[in-house]
Amino acid sequence: MVDSQRTTDRLTHARAAVFAIFGLNGFLLALWVVHIPAIRERVGIDHAALGSLLLLLALGALGGMHVTGRLADLIGSHRTTIVFALMLSLTVVGPGLAAAPWQLGLALAVFGFANGALDVSMNSQAVVVEQRYRRPIMSAFHGLFSAGGIAGSLVGAAALAAGVRPALTLAVAGVVAAAVVGRAGPRLVRTEPPIRSSSPGPRAGYSRRVVLLGGVAFALMLCEGVANDWSALQVQERLGSPESVAALAFGAFSATMTIGRFVADRVTARFGSAAVIRYGTLVAAVGIGAVALSPWLVLTLAGWALFGLGLSGALPQLFSAAGNLDSGSPGANMSRVVGLGYLGFLAGPACIGWIAEATSLTTAMVVPLACVLLAALLAPVLTPTAPTR
Repeated sequence: MVDSQRTTDRLTHARAAVFAIFGLNGFLLALWVVHIPAIRERVGIDHAALGSLLLLLALGALGGMHVTGRLADLIGSHRTTIVFALMLSLTVVGPGLAAAPWQLGLALAVFGFANGALDVSMNSQAVVVEQRYRRPIMSAFHGLFSAGGIAGSLVGAAALAAGVRPALTLAVAGVVAAAVVGRAGPRLVRTEPPIRSSSPGPRAGYSRRVVLLGGVAFALMLCEGVANDWSALQVQERLGSPESVAALAFGAFSATMTIGRFVADRVTARFGSAAVIRYGTLVAAVGIGAVALSPWLVLTLAGWALFGLGLSGALPQLFSAAGNLDSGSPGANMSRVVGLGYLGFLAGPACIGWIAEATSLTTAMVVPLACVLLAALLAPVLTPTAPTR
């Protein structure tokens, strides 16, 4: 009885530790984002140069995702989570210290690498904790990431309003984050290298199931990227709303995305992962359809809210499925699915921009509509890999 209680306590502490890592990741990313205008002014670059430097952050993230999957399999996701969470905590101050474009580019590449590596590591560790719980808990971890992003945005905005230098704000945040990692790290679940089968089969590379899961992740993260970068501008262009009102579109999307992630685990436990993606993406389709067709502000904002709610529980199910695949190594599978999803996150806004240039921003919303409908069709790919409950 005592041993059982100790096991339960350790698992509870591990879950809390993963919550903390997801939360601080969202917090640090948001803190960087709100300081972009101030850092751009400090370095003295125009928007075009900033866009090029941000590409280095994205490339760094992809590099971190590519490297970390196999590393997590080799030394354990608990170790890589600690290492890269500390790295992210230390490198978040880099962009704030940059005084020249090359310094900012280097700082963003390193920061991006740490973020990409942590993304794979913490999701791999989250799958391990979910397996021990024997019930869905992945969406709540992503909910903490979203909540951390909201907190980071508020703290960053308050610091800027108070006139605090970005370097100081980012440095203090990094120290606090490192302390959180130091506290949470020892509570993570220790993992061993996966046992490799000697039988032939799709044990390496991109298996058919990994490609399918990665394809759905690509489609869903493309939709998130579109909402992040274009929602406010779509409302402004379509309805002629002022910037302050148009910003409510992204606020509605973010709010329902966060709330939905905290309730999605219960829905998954009752109806299954495939149902969460199938019906969630159909809800998202209704939402983005309303955005494309509505001539009224209230309905348009409701559409963006439905879009966020429908997407909220979908992506965590894909990451959980990737970590539970029967073939290949869990960390490597995770890095492939996360990496493909991140490519969609990067490609989506660019694709929308090209289509909007030729037609209109509202017409370009057919792209995320097609993506969520495709994800609904591919939802059965999750059924064989749902966590044991």
